[in-house]
Amino acid sequence: MRLRIIAGRAKGRRLRAPAGFDTRPMMDRVREAVFSSLGSAVEGAAVLDLYAGSGSLGLEALSRGAASAVFVERGREALAALRANVAAVGLGGRVAAAPVDAFLERDAGAYDLVFVDPPYARSLASVETTLGLVAARLAGGAIVVLHRRAGEGEPLLPPGLAVADRRRYGDAEITRLTKEDA
Repeated sequence: MRLRIIAGRAKGRRLRAPAGFDTRPMMDRVREAVFSSLGSAVEGAAVLDLYAGSGSLGLEALSRGAASAVFVERGREALAALRANVAAVGLGGRVAAAPVDAFLERDAGAYDLVFVDPPYARSLASVETTLGLVAARLAGGAIVVLHRRAGEGEPLLPPGLAVADRRRYGDAEITRLTKEDA
């Protein structure tokens, strides 16, 4: 699969896709739709890219003006591709080699934009657990973008998160969540 940065400072830069069946990078047209819907919310954002795989979401955000990005991944092949992509794009970013939930339990960061892109094989209950942990890491006005297989059911949301938008692109479903004020 050929991946690239779509827009911004690193537009056109090719990314390495990790080998293996556990990863399925978001297609360019879906990524473009996601970033179009985010608009200026990306600029200056502290980004968290969970189940980062190739890092295409966080790297696209950095290319479009995000202030920082943390990439969380644990798969060996995915980590190799991710580290190579972060270095090749040259826009910074920190790679955390850890299971997502373990990272979230010990992380103290506050994020403006979080991408949650788990492998399709992850159970709905697992996604709900992750969203609960994510909710504690959100800055005011934060946005969470959840990528799941269409038709797999809607996760129960933790207090403080609400659905702002849900769209289907082929077999992918993108749900944009926003942090509600307490």
